[in-house]
Amino acid sequence: MIGIINTERQRHSTPTAWLLLLWLTTLLQIQQAVSLAIIPESIRAKRHYYPLAPDWRGSLTQKESTPESSGADAGASTNVRAATTSDDAGNLSARDTVISDINPDELYKTAPRPISKTSPKMAVTTPMVAPSPSNPFAPYRGTGSKPSPASSQSSHPPKAYNQQPPQNKRNSNSNSKPSDDYPPSGGAGSATGGDLFSTPITSDLSLPACLQTQPDHPVPRKGIKQSQGGAIPTNKFHANFFLGSQSSTVWTHPYSLQWPKGQGDSGAWGLAVSHADASQRFFGDQDPNGNGAVRWFGSPVGRADVVLSEEELEKGNSTGGVELTTQDVKERSVRMQLSSGGDVRLEAPVVQGMGMVTALYKQGTPVIKSGMGWSMVTKAMGVMKPGVVKYRLVLNDGATWLLYATGGDVSAIKRGELGGLDLDVQGKNTAVAKGSFTGMLQLAKLPGGGNGTEGVADAEKLFDAACGTYATGVELSGSVDGQKGRYTFHFQKEGLASNSSLVMFALPHHQASFSSETAAKMASSVKLDTTTKGAAVAVVGDEWTMEEDVSKPMSMGFVPWTPEAGSVKTISDSAKEYIKTVAQQELLGTLQGQGMLNQTDQPSMYYGGKALAKFAAILVAVNDVLGDTDLGKKGLEQLKVAFARYAENQQKYPLVYDQGWGGIVSSASYTTGDSGSDFGNTYYNDHHFHYGYFIYTGAVLAHLDPEWASSNAQYVNALVRDVANPSASLDPHFPAFRTFDWYHGHSWAHGLYESSDGKDQESSSEDSMHVYALMMWAQATNNQALYQRSALQLSLLRRSLNSYYLYSSSNPGSQIQPKEFTPNKVAGILFENKVDHVTFFGNKKEYIQGIHMLPLLPHTMFIRDKEFVKEEWEQYFAGGGADQAEGGWKGVLYGNYATIDPKGAWEIFAGAGVPSGGVGDGGSQPADPVPAPGNGTGTGNGTAPGTVEPTGTPLPTTTSTTSLPTSTVSTPGLTTLTPTTTATATPTSTSEPTIPVPGVPDSGNGTTNGTVSAMTSKMARRTIRRALEKGKMKVPSVRASVPKAKRGGFSAENLDGGASLTWYLTWCAALGGL
Repeated sequence: MIGIINTERQRHSTPTAWLLLLWLTTLLQIQQAVSLAIIPESIRAKRHYYPLAPDWRGSLTQKESTPESSGADAGASTNVRAATTSDDAGNLSARDTVISDINPDELYKTAPRPISKTSPKMAVTTPMVAPSPSNPFAPYRGTGSKPSPASSQSSHPPKAYNQQPPQNKRNSNSNSKPSDDYPPSGGAGSATGGDLFSTPITSDLSLPACLQTQPDHPVPRKGIKQSQGGAIPTNKFHANFFLGSQSSTVWTHPYSLQWPKGQGDSGAWGLAVSHADASQRFFGDQDPNGNGAVRWFGSPVGRADVVLSEEELEKGNSTGGVELTTQDVKERSVRMQLSSGGDVRLEAPVVQGMGMVTALYKQGTPVIKSGMGWSMVTKAMGVMKPGVVKYRLVLNDGATWLLYATGGDVSAIKRGELGGLDLDVQGKNTAVAKGSFTGMLQLAKLPGGGNGTEGVADAEKLFDAACGTYATGVELSGSVDGQKGRYTFHFQKEGLASNSSLVMFALPHHQASFSSETAAKMASSVKLDTTTKGAAVAVVGDEWTMEEDVSKPMSMGFVPWTPEAGSVKTISDSAKEYIKTVAQQELLGTLQGQGMLNQTDQPSMYYGGKALAKFAAILVAVNDVLGDTDLGKKGLEQLKVAFARYAENQQKYPLVYDQGWGGIVSSASYTTGDSGSDFGNTYYNDHHFHYGYFIYTGAVLAHLDPEWASSNAQYVNALVRDVANPSASLDPHFPAFRTFDWYHGHSWAHGLYESSDGKDQESSSEDSMHVYALMMWAQATNNQALYQRSALQLSLLRRSLNSYYLYSSSNPGSQIQPKEFTPNKVAGILFENKVDHVTFFGNKKEYIQGIHMLPLLPHTMFIRDKEFVKEEWEQYFAGGGADQAEGGWKGVLYGNYATIDPKGAWEIFAGAGVPSGGVGDGGSQPADPVPAPGNGTGTGNGTAPGTVEPTGTPLPTTTSTTSLPTSTVSTPGLTTLTPTTTATATPTSTSEPTIPVPGVPDSGNGTTNGTVSAMTSKMARRTIRRALEKGKMKVPSVRASVPKAKRGGFSAENLDGGASLTWYLTWCAALGGL
């Protein structure tokens, strides 16, 4: 058997033999080799119906066995020596013992792995307690108590507050002129002076009566043993632990964790811990859009660098099986347990950003394995801390991992005596403890392979000081004071070393926003690469505080907004009159052949929400910018009716409350059996996209009619609670922040599907839309806590999206992400493990770039600055490139173009007068379907690319005699144009769609009180077009310094289902001062 020879006996060994062994050991380190193979992953969530970059499992291609080596590892003789080298880089010292049974001939060559050159406050310690049957890991877990609240937090439960809208300032009818530019000053949901995350969305925690309860969900809560009950997070980083095979990777950043289930190179049943340096990334082929960048990049998975296991687990599969269960499933943490024969053999507290990976044992026999294999195992013989033993594992890929064992008799540890873990190295990838062990094993990786690279010595000192203590969770608090917002991570910790601070890893956007106190705790030389978020930097401390400027979000309202001018509601009279002509026909259905009620009657929450939001934006333009309260009132009443269909749950697939996971989901998958129905809404995909449009529409309705909010707030608040519940303990119906990840700084759209590359999100712009919608709903209903929290959230989103999703020459993302990829300008789809410049529905440039543009709302220019938009436009769409876009993407591109050249965009939208066709109807497509913007922002809807489920019942064909209203369009110095046309009563042909008469509301049942032929509206449009051609009416025009957009006509299919010509024209006029 392999044993450890103590240091004294080593010193009397033959010098020549030791010199020879030293030479051989050095040689074998030079001769290491690793062959990484890409193995396709068969497990796919049902979200991808366009081929993406391949999923992979990186593994070692091991050398074939030889007769000499086969089966010989168990009985191999041990080479043991005392290392004589010592330096500041963390290399071996004279107090280390080398335990190695590796034959140099079995090692593989590898190139050295350089460290990444990318550079980038306190939880209450849990006291040590005695073990008990209910807490077998007591000496090492502590009591699990939460940290004391920060000084800014309220020390008492939040008071109930009145959620009724404010009774002031605004009348309930649409003739009022609502204020657009104010922040809530208190009242409902006020968090002034307290913690923003300790106030629920509403004091009424009941669910709307229209929601039926669904007792179960198609996806079971596999292995979850939730002690506290309540809702379970569905879109968080740890979901692979309880979905599907439970064997896909979980990323904490910088480490990744996996349950191998006896598969892979390690063949282990424990917890596999891995980390990939930037030098080990894979890169795809060149992007087909001709920008010189690669289409995708990512890191290998399934590597199993080091596996922390236990003897009973390794043989448990043959004696009753091994089971993975989870407890304390929270927003940023989880406890993972591995059991054999019903007994928990290993427990791992898993926390985002943890600096060391910890496994807890109780009277078990630890087994350490490696899928990489190791070239050297050493044990530090000196006592670092009472009860702590340290090992150094040098793997065949050159990486160095530190293994700390804290354990032994508790009373002996208190007396300062050595605890104990003695490892018996058995071959090139297995080590087994010599006896039973109760305590913790902790793993940490040294930067750059631990071979004298920058930060290695600092890293080892940090880990030495922090061992014996581990993170168990994160509490979140926050505040807004004037223009400054703050959010703080309070890391909960447990373990023996109660006076030791944690080592946690911060992502680049954290580093850039740290308070001065937190920044002082960064160990800037200690960096580990992450898979998709650049280099993480170690921070020594139990609390982080990040700061954001919230002044710009808090200056936004419902009307167009720019960073320079703020909210803009003043445009010229001539522009107003022109837009009114369009708005009247759009809002009342005289262009598209359908009324608002039919357009918004969709079998999809996504498309239904987009259609409602389109009309909500038109109403903002009509009421707040054009000042046409008469037209606004007509549209407002119709929008209330259209929204009521959903608020009363009368749509084709009503919403239900799922008791299985805790959330509001579509009944579509329950009805159809298709997990991809409505982009997977039933499976918790894309809730922030879907419900964000409804929340925005509700905000506009409450803004224009505060009395409406008093009877509809419960429904809107229910959707808000589903996606943005600040506290699962205060509102147990929903998990906290279902989609938004406060560690990563953005949302994850991926719901209850196992994924080999982790969670993902495609549309960064719809992510920011949902936060903007939250802020506007809070503004309209005077909910102070939600308003401030959303303003802080939107500022954080701006930072994170410009760090990881959007890449201009001045954005941090161009420095954080690989230079081979950043010429793409946008991420495409960002996964936890890879970034793929593509969409779920196609790879055309307008799809990939445009999905990060829509919808265009006041917050857009806060997220996407002019420099970024200009660089992207010049690269992809200048010189007529935008005119090649298909379907509604053309409108999206030119709406985006308006942020850098609003007058040029105005010429595009108004250049041919009122458009020659209908306006986007929230889901309709041309005969030759083209993917609508947003079709696939979530995850596979089970339909072919570009197809849309049928809309509501079409209007029947009737005839009527009427005349279009007179609209005066006046431009200074020009002849006044009055586009008035009288239609003669003529039966319409079957090919001629009929149109509701302006001013006559659609009854919603497929009939109207009067309709006119589409030919009539064509005559009105022809009148305007001829006036433009003869010079009787002009459109403002200027030259811009950026490449000029090609002037051309605009037609119905060029508008996304969530966009309107009214809003685009208002957008251009406000931004361009027209």
